[in-house]
Amino acid sequence: MQSRTESIPELLDRLCAVVPDYPVPGVSFKDLTPVFADAQGLRRVVDAIVEPFVGTFDVVAGLEARGFVLAAAAAYATGTGMLTIRKKGKLPRPVHSEDYALEYGTATLELHRDDVPPGTRVLILDDVLATGGTVGSAVRLVERVGCPVAGIGVVLELEGLNGRRHLTDHLVHALQKV
Repeated sequence: MQSRTESIPELLDRLCAVVPDYPVPGVSFKDLTPVFADAQGLRRVVDAIVEPFVGTFDVVAGLEARGFVLAAAAAYATGTGMLTIRKKGKLPRPVHSEDYALEYGTATLELHRDDVPPGTRVLILDDVLATGGTVGSAVRLVERVGCPVAGIGVVLELEGLNGRRHLTDHLVHALQKV
């Protein structure tokens, strides 16, 4: 008798390291780095995160920093290019910038002005969708440079924080909702 294949949520539950009281007391942080370190885990997560978008994007954008891991692997797996959307001050050439609100202030994401021509279809990947501030900022940044967002893929969605409400005009694919 053939054994049942482990689902993506089961794989994530098995491989994620749970860190209690991080970054603040009362929060349990799901650390994805063990998933990235596991060859089959990384392959399955990347395949699952891009699957709904295959054929609809030309380049994958990763948000700093864990989104870079996902985007690089997804770009390689799909034969597309990769964009890095970085925190303010990390990119050396002229940039487009987008500010967004945090619970304790503001932050800024940046994208090089000449990394992607207008009209390029962009798939945005990140590790976690929480309040939607970071991902929403990335969407606005990509659209401001004249590129349509093909979709948004995340490994984990923190449903209680309602981040999806800021992304209603876009297809959002989460591998696991917690």
